Amino acid sequence: MKAILEDAAAVGNATARAVSFQPRDPETFIYENSGWTTGFVGGDYQWLDDGGIGGRNLDARTRFFYMATVNTPAMAMKMIGLGSQYAVLNVDSNGEVLDGSKNYRLRIPADVPAKDFWSIVVYDPQTRSELQTSQPYPSKNSRRDALLTNPDGSVDLYFGPSAPDGQEANWTRTVPGKGWFTVLRLYGPLEPWFDKTWRPGEAEPLT
Repeated sequence: MKAILEDAAAVGNATARAVSFQPRDPETFIYENSGWTTGFVGGDYQWLDDGGIGGRNLDARTRFFYMATVNTPAMAMKMIGLGSQYAVLNVDSNGEVLDGSKNYRLRIPADVPAKDFWSIVVYDPQTRSELQTSQPYPSKNSRRDALLTNPDGSVDLYFGPSAPDGQEANWTRTVPGKGWFTVLRLYGPLEPWFDKTWRPGEAEPLT
């Protein structure tokens, strides 16, 4: 029985990891031809299909709770200027998983639809906790950090083992030999987020 349970735990973990990091459900993706995904497939914090008539989307629920621990109705609701919204990215613009040995640029376009502030945090896909590096925070925050801004108002964020020259303020360290994924959070989300007239860039490999 112990061997059966140990095997079941390994298979369950592998299944949850595949559902989380290689989703096949088209509804998981927020935009066409993009790696950005939602944690709330179907727009429901309970992952119910057709209000429960169609049952519960167990893969979608598994995906969320493999990466997170708590959910509330407000996290999935459309509340203009209130609460928060989330998007998850674990692949680059070519569809390859993010590699801590490589360097990437991620553009956050101007006029981010967040009344309060936005942040982007880097996580370890093994622990699903924040990536542990020499930096005190594996993240960037539009309220806390003095980020460099492009002439058009956009912000280029950089990820990799070392910072590009002159871009230290916008750089988050990654770990060679280890993957990573990131979560974009909008606090006080505005209409352009919900109607998708604003969208974040993709992680573009630089090396």
